[in-house]
Parts: sequence; structure tokens; C-alpha cells
Amino acid sequence: RLFSQSYPRSVDYPPINIWSNEDEVMVQAELPGYVATDIDISVVQNSLTLRGERKPEELKAGETYHRRERPAGEFVRTVELPFEVDNSKVEAEYTAGILSVRLPRAEAHKPKRITVKAS
Repeated sequence: RLFSQSYPRSVDYPPINIWSNEDEVMVQAELPGYVATDIDISVVQNSLTLRGERKPEELKAGETYHRRERPAGEFVRTVELPFEVDNSKVEAEYTAGILSVRLPRAEAHKPKRITVKAS
């Protein structure tokens, strides 16, 4: 009975880790089974949006699923970043099911050191 009932899922997909320093933000997302060309990344000010689609596996004639837990279809995940980034310098790499996105901080939003003059 427990497994036959639907319930709202509170987990966002894909799971991500985000960390930063003064110069950049790094985002890693787990996307196993995707093809890099099926992943779209966009940045607007301080928001990062990941979109993707995994096509469902086609079964051969006479085959039926016994269990199907790997999701197929589209996803969209938007996260707020701690500062605005320089869109022209964003880099992304997809290796072994992990998407890594490096987002350099925009120059206008970097902390500026101000020298105090003594009189």
C-alpha cells in the first residue's frame, strides 16, 4: 500500500552542488545517462537554468519492463547564484554523468579594495 500511493516529491532534479569564492561560482549537477547535446545552460544576471531531456529507452518486440525507475523526459532547474556572472566567460564540461559549470564573477560585482588616505 505504501508504494502504490502517490506522494509529492520534495527533491529537485538534477541534484546539484554549488560553491564559490570571490572570483567565481562552480556548479556540479548529476546527470547520468544524458548526452551533452541534450543539455542546455543559460545564465541571466545571477540565475542559472539547466534544461535537458532524456529520451525513453525503446524496448524490442516482446520485451516489457519488470521495473522502471530511471526517469525519462524533460527537466528544468533554476538556481540563484550569490552574484552576477560574466556570461561571456562561462565554461561547461560534461564527463561521466557530471555536468560542471564554471561561472566567473562579473567585474562590476567583484569586491573593490579602497585605500584609506591619511591626512
